[in-house]
Amino acid sequence: MIRRIRFDVVHFQAMSVVDTANRESNSIALPGLGRALILAGKLGQKSAEDIYRKASSGRTSFIAELTGSGAVSPSDLAHTMSSAYAAPLVDLDAIDAQRLPKGLLDGKICQAYRVVVLSKRNNRLTVATADPSDQEAVEKIKFATQLGLDWVIAEYDKLLKLVDVNSASTTETMEEIIGGEFEFDEAAADGVSDNDQPGVSEVEDAPVVKFLHKMLLDAFSMRASDLHFEPYEHTYRVRFRIDGELREIAAPPIAIKDKLASRIKVISKMDISEKRVPQDGKMKLKVGPNRVIDFRVSTLPTLFGEKIVIRILDPSSAKLGVDALGYEPEEKKRLMDAISRPYGMILVTGPTGSGKTVSLYTCLNLLNKPGVNIATAEDPSEINLPGVNQVNVNDKAGLTFAVALKSFLRQDPDIIMVGEIRDLETADIAIKAAQTGHLVLSTLHTNDAPTTLTRMRNMGIAPFNIASSVILITAQRLARRLCANCKTTIDIPQKALLDAGYKPDEIDNSWTTYRPVGCSICNGGYKGRVGIYQVMPITEEIQRIILRDGSALDIAKQAASEGVESLRRSGLHKVKLGLTSLEEVLAVTNE
Repeated sequence: MIRRIRFDVVHFQAMSVVDTANRESNSIALPGLGRALILAGKLGQKSAEDIYRKASSGRTSFIAELTGSGAVSPSDLAHTMSSAYAAPLVDLDAIDAQRLPKGLLDGKICQAYRVVVLSKRNNRLTVATADPSDQEAVEKIKFATQLGLDWVIAEYDKLLKLVDVNSASTTETMEEIIGGEFEFDEAAADGVSDNDQPGVSEVEDAPVVKFLHKMLLDAFSMRASDLHFEPYEHTYRVRFRIDGELREIAAPPIAIKDKLASRIKVISKMDISEKRVPQDGKMKLKVGPNRVIDFRVSTLPTLFGEKIVIRILDPSSAKLGVDALGYEPEEKKRLMDAISRPYGMILVTGPTGSGKTVSLYTCLNLLNKPGVNIATAEDPSEINLPGVNQVNVNDKAGLTFAVALKSFLRQDPDIIMVGEIRDLETADIAIKAAQTGHLVLSTLHTNDAPTTLTRMRNMGIAPFNIASSVILITAQRLARRLCANCKTTIDIPQKALLDAGYKPDEIDNSWTTYRPVGCSICNGGYKGRVGIYQVMPITEEIQRIILRDGSALDIAKQAASEGVESLRRSGLHKVKLGLTSLEEVLAVTNE
């Protein structure tokens, strides 16, 4: 528990420190921080003056120049200031940034003076700082909040990270990035104005609009993939999926649910009067003249209102390149060899949210050249790729995957991408396209590469057609990536490593295992995700197994003998590289 100290008393005690050092220094008016360090013997007079002059000429803060030059370490600085000003010392790594109070102090003040509000009790704020001698910060915060201050001291480097992550409200940070210009693209669809829909005027509620803006911008800045707006009988909650995990972000009043749902449906061009059936839509958030964020919206009627899920679509993810996806060199070579073939079928498999679409579009981006005709059929298209003819499947209008594929074959295509092979008719057309000189890319929902072939057989596809068309199958998962800032080593018993799938000769001292810790810049010890892949080319031996209607076990055994590693083995290699933890790999793979 943080000990509370009135700033007025601390300031009175610290004045003797400052005055004593001031009498010893007549050559230059050093700030209180410098004088306190000189008196504590942590910094020489000349060094302090040189650093101060350099900071002044470079228009940087004295404390930034002080720690950046290495004259005083952030840890020494924190301990010295804690002793000099009789203020408690706090370790910010032990504080969950997401649980800190919001809105108590303007984000611009937090950024300007490098402070973080840790708590509020009655009419006093507990504020973390690295420089309690900054009188300008004291007066500014007191005036802005009209509250008393209790200072605690934190290490400057840790404080900077927490300030950047948490102090400024996301809306303000985004406004700085985009020049304060952001708005929804609410252009009328099909010639129908938003105002023609019943009840639109009822949802033009300023608090609702601001709340929705903030949630969307928060999700974008936190690198969330999805937003969930969930109504219950007496509560309402908003959750973000960050690095594959759902986290509760806000709990607005239950009374907001209908207005919020209507607002989202208006922007997404849905029917706001229809609340009995699910609906799908899309919306755009314009952030400045040259940047637009796309969102895919889905509504679902539940017992207590409409649940809404919004997916953030990031076109830039398809342009990162194969190396950014996490393929090992051998896996990358197999994939590159396959997509360079003039015809055949490449399948990407895995559960929902495993990154299949990004993998497909990464391949399409490599193949997208002026001399190539590429057509895609998706439900719906998530990533806009200029130069590619993209079609959204519409079952109600009769535009199914099969219909789109038949049409593609009359459009002189070179490469065809099918969002998902769902039925026998789609599979048959896709296979015929692969057999007649087209490169076909698609996805299937299976657990690994070998079971994909048996799944196609169970759909009713003849073994000959499978063997003669499929050239490569990639199964994939996404594992959370360890935060490079806070991960720490862990000793795992040899038996546990063997049980996980390591071979005895792989367990030595040449590599280190890590575990998540958690800090101010990550999500419980993880930040971002890394792909785990099983890349299986269809060789002649595997074709023979398919033709004699062999099982998935037979195919897996043959693939392993040809050097194709299972998803578990691929994940274990990521653990050896220090990219993820063993527990994460065990959670996302089965063996």
